[in-house]
Amino acid sequence: MERAERVRRVRAAGLERAEWLGRFADDRVAARTVALVNALHGDGARPAEVAAVLLEYGERPPVRLTDDDVAALRVAADEVREVLIAPDTEAAVARLNALLARCAGPLRLTSHEGTAPWHPHLDSSDDAPWDEWFRATSALALLSVVWERQGPPGAVCAARGCSRVLLPYGAGPQRRYCSRRCATRERVAAHRARTAPDISPSA
Repeated sequence: MERAERVRRVRAAGLERAEWLGRFADDRVAARTVALVNALHGDGARPAEVAAVLLEYGERPPVRLTDDDVAALRVAADEVREVLIAPDTEAAVARLNALLARCAGPLRLTSHEGTAPWHPHLDSSDDAPWDEWFRATSALALLSVVWERQGPPGAVCAARGCSRVLLPYGAGPQRRYCSRRCATRERVAAHRARTAPDISPSA
């Protein structure tokens, strides 16, 4: 019985570690950055919607946001979006360096009092305001993307009428669309344009 309990604990610890690593992996944080930027673009997002995105990407419940928190997060998201929509690597790096200069405190490691794995933070403290946390974690994640990929960390969806941002990197060719829905819509539009009858004015 004692051995069975030890095995159970080891397996549970392994799963917990895997979950921790999943929450704090650079690509996961970069994906959360894009999701929040998209959720906060414009004036529509309410606290519950933004909290839902945070929970989806691994924040521990409860996540309580006020209207003021969301307003401050929206300002931060607009600043982060400027990095993601940069037209080339040099512009992205210049914008990212400017963001880092404004928001980054001393690099430190934290485990949030043992509730998370050790991971780097650039904000001023574990209790920093949401907007400060978002700027700092986003800047650190996008820095890692540029470092690894040697290219701009984001892009605007190529679908007509869509202003959402995306991470262009992944398995296979670079992504151009924020979702399958946008990709399908563009394929259908291109197909219709190719197959439409050529109606020329009569002489």
